[in-house]
Amino acid sequence: MILTKAQYDEIAQCLVSVPPTRQSLRKLKQRFPSQSQATLLSIFSQEYQKHIKRTHAKHHTSEAIESYYQRYLNGVGKNGAAPVLLELANEVDYAPSLMARIILERFLQEHEETPPSKSVINSMLRDPSQIPDGVLANQVYQCVVNDCCYGPLVDCIKHAIGHEHEVLLRDLLLEKNLSFLDEDQLRAKGYDKTPDFILQVPVAVEGHIIHWIESKASFGDECSHHAYLHDQFWSYWNSCV
Repeated sequence: MILTKAQYDEIAQCLVSVPPTRQSLRKLKQRFPSQSQATLLSIFSQEYQKHIKRTHAKHHTSEAIESYYQRYLNGVGKNGAAPVLLELANEVDYAPSLMARIILERFLQEHEETPPSKSVINSMLRDPSQIPDGVLANQVYQCVVNDCCYGPLVDCIKHAIGHEHEVLLRDLLLEKNLSFLDEDQLRAKGYDKTPDFILQVPVAVEGHIIHWIESKASFGDECSHHAYLHDQFWSYWNSCV
């Protein structure tokens, strides 16, 4: 189904007033029943990521970090089993996984001799059992599994969906008996940046000549199209056409 600009704008406007939770996504599906769950989730995620980018800096001032950390300590001091970090993230309108990262970094700075590296932080977020504090480990875990837009769990799901769509696209090209080269074959030929597939014999689709295909398993809004053009598509145009 093709989504018009007006339909997209209506969905995006609806998202302005809802928190980034699975409950909100269910309400969104009820309001726009003709749209697929995958389309709504993709738009939901993209719009929320734009919001996070706009507000990211205010959550990373030294004052904000210290305030969040003290609120975390006070909260778990009263009830370590309560979802303190998750509720704090929702209250200040920040992604739970990103809030967990802030608190984890602050905790390690206080309890470790050397500042934690990015790789160590990422490893602990992927596997909270590595965190040397059981209460914080549980708090981080709650944030990661309840975040539908950010975090290692979301990254894993996106990677799996992206790979799935590339496989489906390959199967479709084979089914249509179209001759193509994939990324591995293109890199072996010396290409630097490559699309997912280059058609060895271009085809016409709705009046347009198609030389190559890049699979993006997400909704393409104006912002993402501009970013992909700048970061990827123009280089494909120059090298692959």
